Amino acid sequence: MLAATTPMSGPYNAAVDLLGRNLGARADKTAFIDADGRHSYAEVAQRAERAGAALSGLGLAPGSRIVLVLQDGVDFVTCFLGAIRSGLVPIPLNTLFPAEDLAYILSDSGAGAAVVSEPLAAVLEAAVASAGWSGQVVVSGQSGRGRTLASLLADAPIGAAPHDSQADDIAFWLYSSGSTGRPKGALHRHRSLALTAELFARRVFGFEEGDVVFSAAKLFFAYGLGNALTFPMYAGATSVLFPGRVTPEVVGDIVGRSGVTVFCGVPTLYASLLASPQVPARGSALRLCLSAGEPLPAEVGRAWRQTTGVEIVDGIGSTEMLHIFLSNRPGQIRDGATGTPVPGYEVRLAAEDGGAVRAGEIGELYVRGPTMAAGYWNQPEKTEATFADGWMRTGDKFEQDETGIFHHRGRSDDMLKVSGIWVSPVEVEAALAAHGDVLEAAVIGVPDASGLVKSKAFVVLKPSASASPELAEALQQFVKSRLAPYKYPRMIEFLDDLPKTATGKLRRHALRDMEAAKQGADRAAAR
Repeated sequence: MLAATTPMSGPYNAAVDLLGRNLGARADKTAFIDADGRHSYAEVAQRAERAGAALSGLGLAPGSRIVLVLQDGVDFVTCFLGAIRSGLVPIPLNTLFPAEDLAYILSDSGAGAAVVSEPLAAVLEAAVASAGWSGQVVVSGQSGRGRTLASLLADAPIGAAPHDSQADDIAFWLYSSGSTGRPKGALHRHRSLALTAELFARRVFGFEEGDVVFSAAKLFFAYGLGNALTFPMYAGATSVLFPGRVTPEVVGDIVGRSGVTVFCGVPTLYASLLASPQVPARGSALRLCLSAGEPLPAEVGRAWRQTTGVEIVDGIGSTEMLHIFLSNRPGQIRDGATGTPVPGYEVRLAAEDGGAVRAGEIGELYVRGPTMAAGYWNQPEKTEATFADGWMRTGDKFEQDETGIFHHRGRSDDMLKVSGIWVSPVEVEAALAAHGDVLEAAVIGVPDASGLVKSKAFVVLKPSASASPELAEALQQFVKSRLAPYKYPRMIEFLDDLPKTATGKLRRHALRDMEAAKQGADRAAAR
């Protein structure tokens, strides 16, 4: 049964729940470790209460939106939860967004205030000027650049009653990355935070009170918000927050120094760690790992387990569903597979005509469950296209085998038709990644001189390997030995790095743009 404090309807405030469940015996326990030190659950609760009062004191009424352009740290936690506690609606934003995207969101959201980390203040100032935005700006930091969060917290009162929210009221927004157009604001309800923790973190993954968690994904992402804030607070665990870019060196240092027991990463980072001296050694405190964002290649999962003695639980989630809804299970890992539905969620596969697909056939994945967003802000057409009849259309292609296990086969717009047969680029990429010289790979469709689509692989090699025509041919033969021969990449190009989003997802469209530009230049030179 779900915890009694997580109702599907009726009076309920998500921040009151997460903050209040740790004010008994765990009040003095460390909740978060950030660049400024350790923060107990009692301190976080008090700071959040002050933050909510301070932000409301800016003249914002319940329901008003507040943009958070904050690096990972206790200020993010307390502003996010403090706003929700007071009935305001926080909107965490990607700290790598350029001024153009920030300006769009300031205008689109109708936010009345923004809280920004000092190192990001100049970008926000440019966005404010570009948008002609007249809201109030609060700076998290010690500079004299306008009103500071520290001064507001110092003057904020304690003791204000929390806002009388309902479980299905909108608590916060999360904007998509905008990789396929303008960012879209997904509207999330109060009940959804704790439900992701109960349904996935507790029932599937097994978060425990004694865990120390470090998430490579930042708090402004749905994946990172669950990993580093919701899940540890729900369990009464400890979360390590790092404000900068997470590299293998950072992971190695934090995992070793902070006694991390749960690490949450993305496939690219796991592969990079395996190729570096920073990979956690057997016998460390690490007990379990989580991966999402893109499918975890089978070889990476196996190599990580063999090297560290620790499993990686792979799953898939989305901004719209708030966290993972389809996942492997600890102790029952199927390498290269995504797993089965998380309790509380239903999934189905649909053919192009909307009909059902049989076992072994590829279809588009639809999901429904209690944490689904209420829709997109100010985007009725996209809301209708994505959310229909209680289901969310994910845009991901999957195949379900005879045992009920789901296997990711790529995005709907990434599938390739080669010689009249559908080919999943993810399947080819996984085959390439199994080669001992390959660090990572990406596959796209490229038209040849006659306009027919051929598959092309972009390959990043491990430091021990060197690019050569002979290796390219060997990789093609390797794929042929593992997959149906027609699936092998007709062309291979070696790159130093693959283009990725801030979450580590492959920017496949950037490779398509690069290839189109190259072909255009070749045609121009031929004329």
